[in-house]
Amino acid sequence: MIGRSVKTSKAIHRRTGKTFYIATRLLPERVREATYALYAFFRIADDVVDRPDPPDAETQRRHLEAIRAAANGEQIQRGVLSETDREVLETFRSLAEEADIDPAEIDVFIDAMAQDIDHSGYETYEELRGYMRGSAAAVGNMMLSVMDPPESDRATPHARSLAEAFQLTNFVRDVREDISEYDRVYLPDETLDRHDVTETQLRRGDMTDDVAAVIRTELHRTESLYRHGVAGIRYLPEDCQFAVLLAAVLYADHHRQIRHLEYDVLNGDASLSMTRRLWLLARTWYHWRRTHDPEAAFYAASAISEDGPASDHPDPQLQPDRVI
Repeated sequence: MIGRSVKTSKAIHRRTGKTFYIATRLLPERVREATYALYAFFRIADDVVDRPDPPDAETQRRHLEAIRAAANGEQIQRGVLSETDREVLETFRSLAEEADIDPAEIDVFIDAMAQDIDHSGYETYEELRGYMRGSAAAVGNMMLSVMDPPESDRATPHARSLAEAFQLTNFVRDVREDISEYDRVYLPDETLDRHDVTETQLRRGDMTDDVAAVIRTELHRTESLYRHGVAGIRYLPEDCQFAVLLAAVLYADHHRQIRHLEYDVLNGDASLSMTRRLWLLARTWYHWRRTHDPEAAFYAASAISEDGPASDHPDPQLQPDRVI
């Protein structure tokens, strides 16, 4: 058991991670409850820096350091951490000991959250990938510790690619929110410069063919990571494979929606309806049961093609009463 406070962690996951929550519900119990604990830990740290009107930088850093200390087994600071924080951290600490989570992964994750306090952009993709070592790859590595795959060394590089793909999908989908609410741009400057797009254009919501080219470029980059990531699902425990496959299909479907918007993430809404999520669940399950091959099922069910960049034309909206 990972602790008495898992209900708090589950509630946070259900409320704030709706897409991933659907997939998490399909994990075996031994991994499912641990995933609630992980997600809530990630969320309380992320919420320190992801606020439209945050406190001063020193207060944010002090809060993150208190989270780091508690996550690494030090005394919980009641004057800094809320009751919810403390419950989540007690549960996470039990999990970290039980699953033997590497403390270095905790540290690199917190370091990435701290980077968001005073870092508003990234010059190159490699620089952004350095940030994602903590914000995405560390998340994937902690999930692997919980799943404990028999071929961990083979699974690890694929898990990193899939974690980065999920985060890049979020970055592309949430350009408007990130720049307007948090004053951050996660599109590399080198991509913006290549297409003569400025941050000022993004802030104004000035959608042009050049902005569409930027979004298209980043989608193609992200889709190559999905291809590498899903190739490693086969190395996970068999009872975890479908849930991870479904998460990949759900996140990738934002790309279909972005194309449907003609890449206008500055003014359009690229989120998925619950009806769409449930339909993708049914569609993915059908192909999983038919093939028992995570890669084949992903390409049959998802918005990403196997052989290269997906078509720039949106797929027709599939309806539940149509033949799969």
